[in-house]
Amino acid sequence: MKRVSFTLTAAATVASLLIASAASAEPITVISWGGSYGAAQDNALFNDASKNSGIEIVRESGASVSKACLQVQSNAVTWDLFVTGSGGGAAAAADGCLEEIDFDVVDVSDFYPNTYTKHCIGSDVFATVMAWNTEKYGAPGSDGAPKNWADFWDVEKFPGTRAYRANNVDGALEPALMADGVPAEQVYEVLSTREGMERAINKIRELKPHIAVFWDSGAMQAQLMKDNEVDMSTGWNGRFDNAAKDGAMVGYTFDQALLDYDCFAIPKGAPNKDTAMKFLAEVSKAEYQANLPFHITYGPTNKKAYEITTAPKELIEALPSHPKNVPMMLPVSLDWYAENRKEALELYMEMLSE
Repeated sequence: MKRVSFTLTAAATVASLLIASAASAEPITVISWGGSYGAAQDNALFNDASKNSGIEIVRESGASVSKACLQVQSNAVTWDLFVTGSGGGAAAAADGCLEEIDFDVVDVSDFYPNTYTKHCIGSDVFATVMAWNTEKYGAPGSDGAPKNWADFWDVEKFPGTRAYRANNVDGALEPALMADGVPAEQVYEVLSTREGMERAINKIRELKPHIAVFWDSGAMQAQLMKDNEVDMSTGWNGRFDNAAKDGAMVGYTFDQALLDYDCFAIPKGAPNKDTAMKFLAEVSKAEYQANLPFHITYGPTNKKAYEITTAPKELIEALPSHPKNVPMMLPVSLDWYAENRKEALELYMEMLSE
């Protein structure tokens, strides 16, 4: 009994020393987005991961790949960890803006394939969808409701105002090509040429007179639908689900949606890189990701989260990563974003400024 008692006491001492050591480190600055997404991350991930690891964090909103890269290029990095879309992360890595992940510290052995890279660790799986006012067009699956991107562009069959993405090309060009008749499996092949990018841009230009608002955040997507400011919008499924909980008459479909994931990245030269890496290891654990669907309908990247979550079947089946939903969607190509995002963004911004 004495040997067992000593072993348990020693283990507890080591654990307390590790937490004390983490607590004595400088707080790390963690940048995400606002609205329901930021609140979901705080409640499901950040707060408990900080408490359990002993790593103090300073939470701010306003995450942006361009801002992160500007800090790196200016040798003035103040962020330690930030959230980005997978495409933006791939492009930032290609530009040399991100630290490589230390996989001896961050365990991804239970992650789904293609939800992490050498520079970015997936935090959740989401979908870029088209959403609409259900009072005007009907509930998802009903006879008169929109069904695909061609319907989003069809202003005669579905008259009304639209909202589309501003200042960021991620998830903007692919819907335009599918609306123009390109099969989903050929979208990135077409977009890999200048001609294909211009084709997508021209398709958006065609819709531009009907785009009442160009949104620049997930919070804005939700608010537009809650306020009935537009009749249809592109955006992220979880934001629309939370808007519906708040009373918005909004529905969407996974048909032809873009299957994507958000991820955590560490800017090159982060002032507290080692501590940020430890916090990334903590926040990537299944126990935190299992809580995320209760706050926003995004799926885990750590597959063990599905084994331990207490979320009801109806909620699990509403996640974009559920097996019944995945086949309906187009997985985002990180290779395309790494190679073409900069050129595509220039073309997109030119169109927006016209």
